[in-house]
Amino acid sequence: MNLKRREFLFLGTLGTMGTGLLGWKLSQHNTQLSDIPSSAVLAATPPKQNLLLRFTSVADTGTGARGQYAVAGAMNYYHEQNPYDVVVLAGDNIYNDGEIEKIGAVFERPYEKLLTQGVKFHACLGNHDIRTENGDPQIKYPGFNMQGRYYTFRRDAVQFFALDTNRNAEWENQVIWLEQELSQSDALWKVVFGHDPFYSSGHYGVSQSLIKRFTPLFKKYNVQLYINGHDHHYERTRNIDGTTYLTTGSGAGVRPVGRSQWTEYSAERLAFASYEVYPDRIEVKAMGTDKRIFDQGVIQFKSV
Repeated sequence: MNLKRREFLFLGTLGTMGTGLLGWKLSQHNTQLSDIPSSAVLAATPPKQNLLLRFTSVADTGTGARGQYAVAGAMNYYHEQNPYDVVVLAGDNIYNDGEIEKIGAVFERPYEKLLTQGVKFHACLGNHDIRTENGDPQIKYPGFNMQGRYYTFRRDAVQFFALDTNRNAEWENQVIWLEQELSQSDALWKVVFGHDPFYSSGHYGVSQSLIKRFTPLFKKYNVQLYINGHDHHYERTRNIDGTTYLTTGSGAGVRPVGRSQWTEYSAERLAFASYEVYPDRIEVKAMGTDKRIFDQGVIQFKSV
């Protein structure tokens, strides 16, 4: 049976967490633990020289179901070993229709441990989030730290730019805003995030409209990383005209994913991504619900 987005049912009570995702695979991974080298097990590491910032990303989370709790558990484990205080939450924060009254079940309880330790989630709006009042209740919700439908914030040497990639977005104004903000930024690293993928080997594929609108700005102003959700898998691209594109939409469930000529790594696994930022590179890792690293990559800094 082909699952359409409108057929995806939200299960709103924790008592039925185990079956909250119709048609999604809730298996934690498609690789046996014995196939993963022991070196992939994360261990606590001493402070690293020149580390500027550590943050994580996850998306398509807001189910309150078993898969979300499994990924949240891995995020807790990673935080214990390698503390971070920023999470990029790349949309579809509340299934099925963005109802803010579900915020306890789909956000505050799953991430309670991180929230009580001061970790801040910075969200953008996904297609499910705008089904209720066009997402305005989520924009106003303090826990998502949104400053509008699109906004920017800075942490140390990294400036983040959140986009609204929904079909009813203010496209013309948003492009003007992004160019103005990018042109004024003196941040060493520029990271953009939004819900929809530019490049994906999964269900939604490549978005020529997003590529046409935004990649000229990415190239002109040296945006090194774009983070998204929407497709429910993990995928990291090779450098494409100076930008790496990273899909972390498997924060609660998964769909099949293939490979493309620009794919560096893809996986049909419940997971989140972590990023360690240095003056000359960003080290990217992906962790599954088995609390093992299954992908590692480096984004090298290139001056313009």
